[in-house]
Amino acid sequence: MNKHIGVVEDDPNIQNIVSAYLKKDGFSVTVLESAEKAWELWESQPPDMWVLDIMLPGMDGYEFCKKIRNESDVPIIIISAKDEEIDKILGLELGGDDYLTKPFSPRELLARIKTVFKRYRPQTITSQNGSGRVKVDNLLIQLSDRRVFYKGEEQEVTTKEFEMLLLFAENPNRAFSREELLVKIWGEDYFGSDRAVDDLVKRIRKKLHDLPLETVWGYGYRLRSEED
Repeated sequence: MNKHIGVVEDDPNIQNIVSAYLKKDGFSVTVLESAEKAWELWESQPPDMWVLDIMLPGMDGYEFCKKIRNESDVPIIIISAKDEEIDKILGLELGGDDYLTKPFSPRELLARIKTVFKRYRPQTITSQNGSGRVKVDNLLIQLSDRRVFYKGEEQEVTTKEFEMLLLFAENPNRAFSREELLVKIWGEDYFGSDRAVDDLVKRIRKKLHDLPLETVWGYGYRLRSEED
């Protein structure tokens, strides 16, 4: 099935060029001129990837990116005329997978889309103990249907939240550096800041508010367990 890409861009010329180029390569494309309309699409027919402008009428691209990241790890490529380093860092730290400055070549955008999709290939995760479930204290992870329970209650988690929780649960009391977590969760070709790790941990702590996911100062994180 063709991948569905949502292009959020208010410039008609860029809309037409990007849409025509992606459709020619076999993608299904929905063009939206505002983040508000994009959010309506997300709730009804979520795309497999967003190509997102930053300077939009109403809600800007940064805010939209942040809202999406609170719910999903769907790939986001940011396209923007804002070319300062701080703009790129902010876009990546809010959850963007790539940042492309205007003007850009449609061919380069296509190449980056394909690279990001390769990074997001579904992965088959298997438990080290072969039981199909991992339990540490009050945290239970079921691998077959990718469900997470904490203190007996099911928790809604994104793909990356699931993968990080599983990594910690299979290695209780082991400290992971931020760099190691970047490689294990995002892949070796991820070029964003390790602030992405801090942001993901923050989201997990917000959902599982008293989970003993501890900061190892100056290094990274570990999941503390009372079990032997």
